[in-house]
Amino acid sequence: MRPEMMKIFENMRSDNALSIQSARESGLRVVGIFCAYSPMELVIAAGAIPVSLCGTRQEPIAAAEKVLPRNLCPLIKSSFGFAVTDTCPYFRASEFIIAETTCDGKKKMFELLGQIKPLHVLHLPQGTNRPGALRWWLEELYLLKERLEEHLGVAISSDDLRSAIRICNRERTALKNLHELNRLNPAPLTGLDMLTTIFVKGFNVDKEEGTGLINQLADQVRNIAAQGISPFSKGTPRILLTGCPVGIGSEKVVRLLEECGGSVVCFESCSGIKTMEYLVDEDENRDPMEAIAERYLRIPCSCMSPNPGRLELLGRLIHEYGVDGVVDLTWQACHTYIIEGELVRRHVKDNFGLPYIQLETDYSTSDIEQLKTRISAFIEILGGS
Repeated sequence: MRPEMMKIFENMRSDNALSIQSARESGLRVVGIFCAYSPMELVIAAGAIPVSLCGTRQEPIAAAEKVLPRNLCPLIKSSFGFAVTDTCPYFRASEFIIAETTCDGKKKMFELLGQIKPLHVLHLPQGTNRPGALRWWLEELYLLKERLEEHLGVAISSDDLRSAIRICNRERTALKNLHELNRLNPAPLTGLDMLTTIFVKGFNVDKEEGTGLINQLADQVRNIAAQGISPFSKGTPRILLTGCPVGIGSEKVVRLLEECGGSVVCFESCSGIKTMEYLVDEDENRDPMEAIAERYLRIPCSCMSPNPGRLELLGRLIHEYGVDGVVDLTWQACHTYIIEGELVRRHVKDNFGLPYIQLETDYSTSDIEQLKTRISAFIEILGGS
């Protein structure tokens, strides 16, 4: 039995596209973001709506390749393609964009994107453990705060920031509580339904309303689980998906993993638990900007060097979700993730003795059969059919 609430989440992206247009017409401001390092709290505190602009579809890539090289990450090409073809309602509604220096491809793409829309680039420190990294990052967030205030014509107060922190923390907590329901065995929610829920939250016009819907879905999933109902049979191999972010439109590996007999119980990537795991400190005695900077710098992305936080998080998730195998998804030409994959492979095999596979692909369907063959063999190793 599938939760009835999933019908709402399936339609939410298109519904929110209409809502975002209505919001713009009523005078609300929209700010586009591309990355988990972009602080939503600052956007909300400025009275604007943050929306995700990461491209997850194949369709606009051909247009992007007229400008960008073909051997580039599909996420970058898809994002740029949506911009140059003006086919994304969320990009069209965004009057200001927050970019970041997570990888070389995105950095250079943002130079071109800045010719289309007003854009501010956050310069990340390249390692969270380096002396002065937090100070560097805090200064970057203060620069962003100034740009938002200037562009939107507002003043962001400490009280505004604290209110936004509470809103975002409630959303993260709701998503994490939902995600953790898949610790049950068998999992009560398919990987695809989990991904759909996580993905569409990036387009919510009203964060509080969206959080309420997530909590309602979690209640339905708990009731279904209490009846002993699951889309999977007992003994279905439980898979942790790590690596590059996934969205609706780029979910082919998630579909194949479950069509071939597995259960994707955990998403570690920045389209999953990695962005729910850490909350912003709500201590009223702290500088809210420092609390925000501290939280975002904890995100263990492969653009950081070294990146021990990812291995530590993976170890905890393997235990908490009773994982049988780890799938590491890398988009083509994503150098940081594909190189870091060797460290993940060693960590998974040497410390947990689990099967591991790295899949490098793009958004197209050209390699579906090849992926299906590799995934089927991996599921067999895990004991599935």
